[in-house]
Amino acid sequence: MYKNIFKYDDMKRSEHMAVRTTVGWYFWTHQLLEISGPDVTAFLDYMYPNDITSLAVGRDRYTTMLDEQGEIIDDVVIMRMDKERYWVSTLYATKTDDWWYFHQGNFNVEWREITDEWEMYAVQGPKSRDLVESLVRDSVSNLKFFAHMDTEIDQMPCLINRSGFSGEKFGYEIYIHPENRDALEALIKPAAEKLGGKEVTEFQVMAWTLPTEANYYYMRDLAHTNPFETGLDKNINWKKEFIGKEALLEIREEGPTREMLGFEVPEPDIYIRSKQYGGPGEPVYLSGEEIGRVSKLVYSYMKDVNIGYILAQKGKLHVGDHIQIHGYEAVITEKNWMN
Repeated sequence: MYKNIFKYDDMKRSEHMAVRTTVGWYFWTHQLLEISGPDVTAFLDYMYPNDITSLAVGRDRYTTMLDEQGEIIDDVVIMRMDKERYWVSTLYATKTDDWWYFHQGNFNVEWREITDEWEMYAVQGPKSRDLVESLVRDSVSNLKFFAHMDTEIDQMPCLINRSGFSGEKFGYEIYIHPENRDALEALIKPAAEKLGGKEVTEFQVMAWTLPTEANYYYMRDLAHTNPFETGLDKNINWKKEFIGKEALLEIREEGPTREMLGFEVPEPDIYIRSKQYGGPGEPVYLSGEEIGRVSKLVYSYMKDVNIGYILAQKGKLHVGDHIQIHGYEAVITEKNWMN
């Protein structure tokens, strides 16, 4: 009999719930590109559909990146460091570098990868502010969501960014130079334990269970979709020009043909293939008709049930509908399992 790789894993459960109930910390450096120049804001505003021009120094913005067909090819966080300098946090720096190079045109910008110059630690959960506050020289109590600041931890220069991939109201990212990594860990570990928290070591918790439970996407979930299908169209600034705009306008006019939906499978021990493991994902059936594919399947430790995303034909399914996936019964739900 197939055993659920999440439900019965006490380590995954304890690390996940530490983030939800107290605080969890983990090392997970995304790839970073630093881009600057006289035309840098205009260039990024053309590369990405979200509004970059209005982004203030010291603030961040999430946005997708699209190809000419309007399909999502990356999703990033853009951090404005100075008037003419930005950091772009991505998991695909090499692809982004190529994309920028082939679309630079006459924009006066230059960029370089700075991933090796920084290490990033996530500190997430209800007590994350208490943990970070106990470490930093300057208080983070007034730091807004998607804002960052320079400070020090035990005389080590660092950047604190109020952000995260867990869905928690309070979450921070600590950027520090690699030579200070061990010293920082030596401080974070006892500070977290004092608050009843712990280190998160399971990648599936960092990248799958925590974000999915809060309706956050991983880039693999978004591959070969457009913003209308995934509910990310609200982040588009239609008043400007950007790559993929013409295709998206056609989709907006005609309406998307697919949509990303949430689902639950009540039976605990299941075997359902999803796109996150490679391949197209298990077919989804309604009254014997295939209407979509499973994009992601994980586990909600908050709800103690299997959860995930389905990319289905638009308008075929509604919350509460019962469907069949690989012989199991599932139900369509909202895409948020935090409450």
